Amino acid sequence: MIVLNYCNKINSSTVDVVVVEALLVVAVVAAAVVVIVVIVVVVEVVVIVAVVVVAAAAIVVEVVVVAVVVVVVVVVTELAVVVIVVVVIAVVTELAVVVIVVIVVVVEVVVIEVVAAAVVAVAVVVVAAAAVVVEVVVVVVVV
Repeated sequence: MIVLNYCNKINSSTVDVVVVEALLVVAVVAAAVVVIVVIVVVVEVVVIVAVVVVAAAAIVVEVVVVAVVVVVVVVVTELAVVVIVVVVIAVVTELAVVVIVVIVVVVEVVVIEVVAAAVVAVAVVVVAAAAVVVEVVVVVVVV
C-alpha cells in the first residue's frame, strides 16, 4: 500500500520507477524471508515436539522394562523361597524320620535286652530251683 501510494504521488520519471521497482523487490524479498523464517520456526517446533514425544516414549519404555524386570525378580525370588522352604521341609521330615527310626531301634534293643535279661533271670531261677530239688533228693536219698 505504501508503494502504491508513493507511485500515485510521484511523476513517472525513470528514477522514480526504478526506486519503486527496487522497493517492490525489497518488499517481495522481505516477504519471502518472513515466509522462510516462519517455515523454519514451524519445522523447529515440529522437531522439538517429535524429540519430546520420542523422549517420553523412551521413558515409558524404560519404566515398563524396569517394572517387568522387578516383577520377574520378585517372582524368581518367591519361587526360590518356595523351593528353599520345600527343601528345608523335606530335609527336616527326613531327619525326623531318621530320629524316629533311631528311637524305634533303641527301644527295640532295650526291649530285647530286657526280655533277654528276664529270660536269663528265669533260667537262673529255674536252674537254682532244680539244683535245690536235686540237693533235697540227694539228701533224702543219702539219709
